[in-house]
Amino acid sequence: MADRPFEGLRVLEAATLAAAPLIGTYLAELGAEVIKIEQPGTGDPLRQWGAQRSDTGMLWKSVGRNKKSVTIDLRQPDGQELFRTLAAGCDVVLLNARPTTLKKWGLDYESLRSVNEKLVVAHVTMFGSGGPLSDNPGFGTLAEAMSGFAHMTGPADGPPTLPSFMLADGVASLTAAYAVIAALYHRDVNGGSGQLVDINLIEPLSRFLEYAVFEYDATGVAPVRDGNMSRVTVPRNAYQASDGQWIAISGSSPSIALRVFNALGRPELAKDPRFSTARARVEHVVEVDALISEWIAARPFDEAMAAFREHEVAAGPVYSTPELLDDPHMRSRHTFVEVEDQEVGPMRVQAPVPRFSGTPATIEHLGPPLGQHTDEVLSAAGLSPQDVTALRSQHVI
Repeated sequence: MADRPFEGLRVLEAATLAAAPLIGTYLAELGAEVIKIEQPGTGDPLRQWGAQRSDTGMLWKSVGRNKKSVTIDLRQPDGQELFRTLAAGCDVVLLNARPTTLKKWGLDYESLRSVNEKLVVAHVTMFGSGGPLSDNPGFGTLAEAMSGFAHMTGPADGPPTLPSFMLADGVASLTAAYAVIAALYHRDVNGGSGQLVDINLIEPLSRFLEYAVFEYDATGVAPVRDGNMSRVTVPRNAYQASDGQWIAISGSSPSIALRVFNALGRPELAKDPRFSTARARVEHVVEVDALISEWIAARPFDEAMAAFREHEVAAGPVYSTPELLDDPHMRSRHTFVEVEDQEVGPMRVQAPVPRFSGTPATIEHLGPPLGQHTDEVLSAAGLSPQDVTALRSQHVI
């Protein structure tokens, strides 16, 4: 029995930055051999992102975990041929170059399928194939804007608000990862062939905002910014206690929402027609929000949280990073682990998210130095030492 779910799966990743590479990260944590193709000399731009230690970006150390780094110049014909040679022995290929670029290089789906009809190719781009914008460049920021997310995020009297982290890339990567797994299942269990998985950055995020489409279709009115409050569930907001700390509350479940009034010492309000049903609370959201805000503002954080926990209200602290790392629950689950890295020394990172009882995901190593595995991978693909030397002298690798 394999130690991890994807032991034996070979993945060829020729993609940069976040969305498509994150697919490789998830598969690598679950045991797949992920061969990361990077441009000689520079590598993935993600190597320069975020905080730096020993001239290495910390984001690369996360996204590059468990991968093998191989340098190939895909702009050169010999590099393109070398990539096709590697693809012939792989199960999955991850790409994010523009469609016309892949066609020019002979690395589009049809070209790769000609060397390996069992390949599952995931192509993640800004706009996806088809449509007038399919070959236009773009990054997650545009997806967060065009999906409707920014339009609906932020204070009602403020500007559209973009997230300060790679939200669109993250959502797209998760969508693409399950799509790749579904394509592999179809191939290996249902006896199907390989296929192309086409994912853009806009649609995975807009899928989670589909309620806005329903609301517009039903009422003719598009949702607008409401800050932290919700048009669907009440209560929902972040509230500041008297000592300056913040508490988030959610009333997504009707029965749990009503417990808030017990915690406030106002159990009679749970039977008040203005607040007793989810629809009534939405209609009187300002009143509900004011009741909670005033009550929390008059108490220190610990007192307010103790009352919410006593009455089993869905409430939790708004954490900074140090507070998250120090949370007893997260510590007991070993959510963050320390990994020794050959370049930057010990580094605290988040452990793999899925918890498998029989085949646990692991972190073998963090993002490797550029080109560390070039000779190893090419040798395994059948190239002789002389072949590798020649390619290096021609700056193909």
